[in-house]
Amino acid sequence: MYNRIALFRTEAGLSRKDLAEAVDVNPQTIGYLERGDYKPSLELAMKIAAQFDVPIELIFSFTPFESVADALRRS
Repeated sequence: MYNRIALFRTEAGLSRKDLAEAVDVNPQTIGYLERGDYKPSLELAMKIAAQFDVPIELIFSFTPFESVADALRRS
């Protein structure tokens, strides 16, 4: 599973600890998620999406996301 947690977290100015507290998990869990070492439960994925006020599919995907640089080049 692929995710954009780090991108959304950085854009929001949140540390891993801040996000972890907001979704009620250990900060290490956020690190594991960002690296792809851990797959979130549906509940956790929904909490993370809600934290950033975006649909879950903007953060999580079964296929790799396009890089930000490539998306910007197309704009």
